[in-house]
Amino acid sequence: MAGLKNSLLSGGGGGGGGSSGGKMATAAGGGAGGVMAAVAAAAAAAATSAAPAAPPATTNPPTSNKEHRTESSADSVRPDRKSSSSQLSSTQLCSNQLISARKQEIIKATEQLIDCINGGDFEGYTKICDTHLTSFEPEALGNLVEGLEFHKFYFDNVLGKNCKAVNTMILNPHVHLLGDDAACIAYVRLTQYMDKQGLAHTQQSEETRVWQRRDHKWQCMHFHRSGSPSAPFALGTK
Repeated sequence: MAGLKNSLLSGGGGGGGGSSGGKMATAAGGGAGGVMAAVAAAAAAAATSAAPAAPPATTNPPTSNKEHRTESSADSVRPDRKSSSSQLSSTQLCSNQLISARKQEIIKATEQLIDCINGGDFEGYTKICDTHLTSFEPEALGNLVEGLEFHKFYFDNVLGKNCKAVNTMILNPHVHLLGDDAACIAYVRLTQYMDKQGLAHTQQSEETRVWQRRDHKWQCMHFHRSGSPSAPFALGTK
């Protein structure tokens, strides 16, 4: 028993010595590791400060995407705008063509009326003029004349009888469209003619005529003519 006790005691002492030795080894190892870690950290810091700084990453300005979206949206709208503009131009073109054609109708009707006057064609004249035609002209001496009888006198006695050749020009005609079925034309009428003696004459008058469309036909409702009265042997004008 005594031997076993001594043995245990010596074993315990050896164990204590081993524990102390372990603690010292741990302390020694911990000190060496700390030094190594400090050296490594210092080296890493030196390497970081010596290395050049990387340039910052560049990014597109935020407005670029917005501008791109704006351009894209504008491009998507442009076809519609172009289509609307094209339709408007086409409509305007058709309207201008219609107005131009109607003005030409008035000019043509005026030319037909003057042809009847130059040829002394009273029947044709009555088809183009309204039966209640009103007029101001030098032959009426400032009076407003209504009807066709006043004009018939000149057809029967003057027009187409006292001249051999007649040439009439309408200068600078200007047409006002007064709705779909009415119009007014103003122009200068220049008439050249040869009398019975073979002498050439030129006569000028400034005229305004008002037209109205009835049953798809244009009729002269009123006219105003300025100029000198027709001489007895000159070409009468109506």
